[in-house]
Amino acid sequence: MSESPRPNKQRIEKSVKLALEEDIGMGDITGQLIDPLLSQSAVLITREESILCGSYWFEAAFKLLDNNIDIAWNKKEGDYLEANTEVATIFGNSRCMVAAERTALNFLQMMSGIAYKTYCYKERLEGCQTKLLDTRKTLPGLRYEQKYSVVIGGGHNHRMGLFDEALIKENHLLSTRSISEAISILREKKVRKIEVEVENLDELEQAIASKADIAMLDNFSDEDLGSACKIAKGKIKLEISGNITFEKLEKIKKLDIDFVSSGDLTKNITATDYSLIFNTID
Repeated sequence: MSESPRPNKQRIEKSVKLALEEDIGMGDITGQLIDPLLSQSAVLITREESILCGSYWFEAAFKLLDNNIDIAWNKKEGDYLEANTEVATIFGNSRCMVAAERTALNFLQMMSGIAYKTYCYKERLEGCQTKLLDTRKTLPGLRYEQKYSVVIGGGHNHRMGLFDEALIKENHLLSTRSISEAISILREKKVRKIEVEVENLDELEQAIASKADIAMLDNFSDEDLGSACKIAKGKIKLEISGNITFEKLEKIKKLDIDFVSSGDLTKNITATDYSLIFNTID
């Protein structure tokens, strides 16, 4: 699987700048009501249990508007959060804090939600060797943030994009005569690791014969999954994909499967409920 993303200041700031520009535009109209010299404090609270993720993005949203804003974290990135936990305290220019609030929370809520769902999936797979993977089913422009969140939640990245790993799918095979030919072409192009999506046991046999590295079992029935595990044992790594939900994991963990990939981790986002409570101004 591809290398896990790491927090990158330049990349984070680029993403947050775009989000701030989207929200503030030519200026915060209502923010003009706030004294530009006023300072204020606020407390960040999570209203439900979650995994803290996106703290670097949250902080960047405030710092890009005023580098003097101070944020003191009570928890660190990746920590489990109980409901009603005071996660951080913030102090600084009130007008800048109000302007940055929504952008900061948007990143934190989305990323913590993904990390928490991944954490729950990972807990469900506890006791087996199967690795939990994400997919390319991400929001446009936010793939880095979403895949980073999966890693913080305890999952693994599949591939970041079309550029870092080969995955032969049905539409690719329309341009070749067989799985064998497709793999052969990629081998000639010095592609090191090749995964092929298979839709039945016959295609699995072809993938094994062609020395593919991984076979992705797409929407296999329970009966065929059992047969596939027996056929592939010691010959090829297996990945299960297609409509993988939390409820299906209990069955999967009983099989001899190397990887399970789920678009549900990043596609169906339930944002964590955070609140930023500003202290009353005297």
